[in-house]
Amino acid sequence: MLKMLRLLARGAAARAAEDLFNQNALLILDQQIRETRASLERSRQALAVAIAGDRAEARRAEAAEARASDLEIRAVAALRAGREDLAAEAAETIAELERERDAIRTARATFAAEVARIRETVADAGRRQAELERGRRVAAASEAVRRLGAGTRPQETATLREAEATLARLRELQAEASNTEAALAEAEPGADIAERLRREGFGGDDRPTGAAILERLRRSAGLAAEPA
Repeated sequence: MLKMLRLLARGAAARAAEDLFNQNALLILDQQIRETRASLERSRQALAVAIAGDRAEARRAEAAEARASDLEIRAVAALRAGREDLAAEAAETIAELERERDAIRTARATFAAEVARIRETVADAGRRQAELERGRRVAAASEAVRRLGAGTRPQETATLREAEATLARLRELQAEASNTEAALAEAEPGADIAERLRREGFGGDDRPTGAAILERLRRSAGLAAEPA
């Protein structure tokens, strides 16, 4: 019995961990991408530092070779002048410089092969990182679409179906308003064109004015119109 309870506890923990991962997979992926991006950037920087160091070594080898060549010319001149002591001292220095040059050349040959391998590794990591980030964008879009159709809180989340129903109702109301306006316009045929003609000065203005009403009142009272 105790063994079964332990199994159930481990199973429940595994299920909970799996559910937690599934619910936060995109968040976990984002963090993993940030970490791999940072790691890739560190690798690129390390490679750049290594290449810069190799170039510095190349300059050291060139400097050693140039100094050895210069000393050899001077040692030959010292021998011709009978200064074998100076020539012997120069020979020791030349030998040391040539050993340093040869050691640098050997190290650079080994380093060149290693740098080529590192370059390929970093380039491959860069391609995989770019593919990972492209996949993340697609996954984010798919997740947004999935949540659009299945919100975690239906009572608080508007769905496309509800929004479409609201739009349809709004269009119905707008259509009813348009039909009402059209019906009102048809109730007084010619009203709009008559107003336009009046404004343009075609035909008289049949709107009542104070002078016209006063004239009508005088006629009703049997009074003649005042001379203009």
